[in-house]
Amino acid sequence: MFIATLIAETLRSGQLSDAADRLAAAGCAPGEWRWLDEGKAADVAFDENPNLARETLERAFGGTDVIVQPLANREKKLLVADMDSTMITVECIDELADYAGIKAQIAEVTERAMRGELDFGAALDARVALLKDLDEAAIDQCLAERVRDSVGAETLVKTMAARGARTVLVSGGFTRFAEPVGARLGFQRVIANVLEIGDGKLMGTVAKPIVDSATKETTLLSVRAELGLSPDQTLAVGDGANDLAMIRQAGLGVAYRAKPIVAAAAGARIDHGDLTALLYAQGISRSEWVTG
Repeated sequence: MFIATLIAETLRSGQLSDAADRLAAAGCAPGEWRWLDEGKAADVAFDENPNLARETLERAFGGTDVIVQPLANREKKLLVADMDSTMITVECIDELADYAGIKAQIAEVTERAMRGELDFGAALDARVALLKDLDEAAIDQCLAERVRDSVGAETLVKTMAARGARTVLVSGGFTRFAEPVGARLGFQRVIANVLEIGDGKLMGTVAKPIVDSATKETTLLSVRAELGLSPDQTLAVGDGANDLAMIRQAGLGVAYRAKPIVAAAAGARIDHGDLTALLYAQGISRSEWVTG
């Protein structure tokens, strides 16, 4: 048995009946549909051809996120999440570069790295080198002035934790941002790169080894093993090429407003809604969310 979850700003019952009809025409053997939250999110059960079901429904409903997955172990027991442009709205290194007057130069490299066009580690070293001698105080200023949580991030993390899931933030960014963000959002563990600082200034280097794609994948696999979970009990979410490995390893791997290479490869995409869509994907309705 499979579930297709449809999430939109406005959903109508007619659309859900249409979804069931389209699944039937595609040979997916749909069952009943039901509201998770009326007008916002609903499930359509079906028996066959999940890949075809996803393709059919994504094509049919503009402005609607569609997540297709097995019904078994739908509610996840491990969340591993990227930070920049996923749990928060910005790329911290780009915003920090603005305090050095070189945002455009660094943002171009960031974008290419996130699209998978550059080696992540080499690109990180090159960008951090350009920040050499920036005053350390710029980090806290950037954190206060620029770093904002993505809509639904705190609700997602705190709701999953309250229901017994392990939550891990793994960032190719920096601990000076990731640790306060992780604490604010309710992550139980935070992993990120360490900017090296001396005499109150950035040294232009990052401590090795770098937290990269392999680190993210290894983290998911190791925590999964530690908890004795099956792959289908895990959820990973990110937006860039360095998130692809962990997304592919997760039972539900989600590309969140992601770069094309990630959106094309992920098992699920959120292009329209906020991060609470991942609670709907787990069958958790708004009345069960932990907020604040």
